Amino acid sequence: MELIKKIVTWSRIKSPWIIHFNTGACNACDIEVIAALTPRYDVERFGVLLKGTPRHADVLVCSGPVTRQIKDRLVRIYEQMAEPKFVVATGTCACSGGVFNGCYCVEGGIDSVIPVSAYIPGCPVRPEAIIDGVVKLLGSLDGDPAPQGAVPAPDAAEPVKQGTAV
Repeated sequence: MELIKKIVTWSRIKSPWIIHFNTGACNACDIEVIAALTPRYDVERFGVLLKGTPRHADVLVCSGPVTRQIKDRLVRIYEQMAEPKFVVATGTCACSGGVFNGCYCVEGGIDSVIPVSAYIPGCPVRPEAIIDGVVKLLGSLDGDPAPQGAVPAPDAAEPVKQGTAV
């Protein structure tokens, strides 16, 4: 059984399947996520594939703050993903609510609704940063210590204060 777990972990690291979900962003981060999938950056050479259904995805890449309208949909998509599942908050709005924090319809960052595995700040975030963040996330799966410059996810016991830099 240990061999099977090692093979599954190896396959998840070598070929992560992602699903991209916009939770209410201005679309700047969405464009950058899609740009990372184009032939210029070509993340498919690393085995990263964009999937259309959460049941086939390993990594949920979210952009934008969580709005009241999208909160239930985000939780449903997260619950549909198979274990182990990972969430990447892409952009300042996804990390902390950004410029939309404090609006009547905004709940906050992604971590206010579901647990986040990696934060990639920026407004808009660059495709190189998205690739680097996913690589660091996958490196942590392999048991490697956090590389230089990696931002660890905060402990689940201590909540992240909205509006602060993560």
